[in-house]
Amino acid sequence: MPAIDQNDIVGAQHEVQRLLGRCILRLQQCEQLMKSMLVHQEWSGTLKTLPVALDNRKAKFGGKTMGMLVGHLTAECVVKEGSAPPGEPSDYDANPCSISSHTRISLPAESHAALQTDLRELVNLRNTLVHHFIEQHDLWTVEGCLQAQGALSSAYTRVDQQLQRLCPIAEGMDEVRREFAERLRSPMAHEFVVNGIAPDGQIHWPIAGVVSALRQACRERSIDGWLNLDTAVRWVSEHHPEQTPKKYGCARWRHVIHESKQFDLRHFTHNGQFGAWLRERVNSPS
Repeated sequence: MPAIDQNDIVGAQHEVQRLLGRCILRLQQCEQLMKSMLVHQEWSGTLKTLPVALDNRKAKFGGKTMGMLVGHLTAECVVKEGSAPPGEPSDYDANPCSISSHTRISLPAESHAALQTDLRELVNLRNTLVHHFIEQHDLWTVEGCLQAQGALSSAYTRVDQQLQRLCPIAEGMDEVRREFAERLRSPMAHEFVVNGIAPDGQIHWPIAGVVSALRQACRERSIDGWLNLDTAVRWVSEHHPEQTPKKYGCARWRHVIHESKQFDLRHFTHNGQFGAWLRERVNSPS
């Protein structure tokens, strides 16, 4: 029996290592893509809390296995046509100034089932490559290394097919988010988000810009919880001149306070001064 050329074995083993590393890197790309899709699939919060909410989503999915990611992806992100509409996001903030988003892709039942099957097979392939590959192939012979190389080339093709299958879905979700962001930057969206004025002209008083300005005035200038109305009007005119009663269809500031139902207004002598005094109302209706 001729002696085995050890140089041939070393070269064959190095090629197995290269192909195995290529497969693992491609699998990690699949995992990272699924995590990104799930992180941005739903979120909720105010302008201040949204960064924290995003970090929480990243932490939620950061340590999950590929099998868990596939389960979440095919149940929450890529769903079967006819599935019940989503409820409130898991991190929903009931604050009237909060905003929430839930994005998902619907597939026909047959396509959805096929995706589930293929992604579960991808998980099995990943587990085999990571945990059992060296058990299945004799890497101490040239022939065994050649067989391993063939198996790894086939595995890479399968992994790459699933990555290419997920990419258009992820791109579709990104496109929806981009369109949503564009709408938020529109003048009508700005009027609603900043001033609480809907496109149909209806005013959502709890988030109205004029109410926010009055709240700031109360927190800056109130005495024992009460603020003189004239003082409040001067403060708003100085710091937020764009916030006027007329902008909200009101003739006077008293009309704003009455319509918004966000403040108490009383006439009495306070701190030696008689006049109209306002304070933020506890548990104001939204």
